[in-house]
Amino acid sequence: QVQLVESGGGSVQAGGSLRLSCAASGYNYRDDCMGWFRQAPGKAREGIATLGGGSAFYADSVKDRFTISRDSAKNTLYLQMNSLKPEDTAMYYCAADRVLVFSCASRRLAAFRTWGQGTQVTVSS
Repeated sequence: QVQLVESGGGSVQAGGSLRLSCAASGYNYRDDCMGWFRQAPGKAREGIATLGGGSAFYADSVKDRFTISRDSAKNTLYLQMNSLKPEDTAMYYCAADRVLVFSCASRRLAAFRTWGQGTQVTVSS
């Protein structure tokens, strides 16, 4: 059974940092697209960072603050989040799928069939 499990969320003050992890089991996604998505209360889920085809793709809202990376040996995806802002407060989800690079770059939710349960990130001012 394919499973994604996120961890690393928590509460932090503005300007702080967190690192999220997404451990995959049941399938090795080393050659596929993996990504991070988030959903704030009352808002739609959005793709903020994806990694596939050797490239990383970021939403403008997180570019230069967040870094997505992958440890293929551990089958784990990471999201290093620096300079956090209150507007980064959301539930963060990991997703993965075997998609073409242009779909990975688009960060579209519909391109991903496998999702984790999410980890909460709260940033206070």
